[in-house]
Amino acid sequence: MFTRRTFLATAIASSAVPALSQTPAPAPAPAAQPFSLDPRFEPQFVKIKKQFLPGQLLILPRSHYLYFVTEPGNAIRYGVGVGKAGLEFTGTATIDVKKEWPTWRPTQEMIERDPATYSKFVNNDYVMPGGPGNPLGARALYLFQDGRDTFFRIHGTTEPQSIGRSVSNGCIRMINGHVIDLYERVPIGTIVTVL
Repeated sequence: MFTRRTFLATAIASSAVPALSQTPAPAPAPAAQPFSLDPRFEPQFVKIKKQFLPGQLLILPRSHYLYFVTEPGNAIRYGVGVGKAGLEFTGTATIDVKKEWPTWRPTQEMIERDPATYSKFVNNDYVMPGGPGNPLGARALYLFQDGRDTFFRIHGTTEPQSIGRSVSNGCIRMINGHVIDLYERVPIGTIVTVL
């Protein structure tokens, strides 16, 4: 039954609602943006100078591209992340070792340059097991010169936003799916030229 008391209570409550609705609601927290690779760094079939032999890898750090020569004059181009100024590898090497889900330990030089970042590796022999959290990602191609490990790698990454940038400690980083594709295409002994 609708009484005077119910009417007054409803009237008072409804007059309070507009005052509450005029209070601005807090802004929603910004949603995390999913990573989106710049399309120019997606794998693409491109033309290349015919001087490069099929099966060879060519890396141009300044443009952040790695080329896998498929036949004379043609290549697959991948976007890569490369070494910071002063840490980049240049020259010719061969891929002498390939590993799926490789283990990782920073070099002693990396630890000395940035002991805070690599603190869990200081004064021990700890090696990070392979897996999704490992900085080398899903695959690694180990570069050698004259049978000696250069400690430079072409590898996957846990930091896909680094593709197209010069931020690594010298290695060539690739999106995990891209390095898996490259890993299947290149055999041991593949020549790698970094200009």
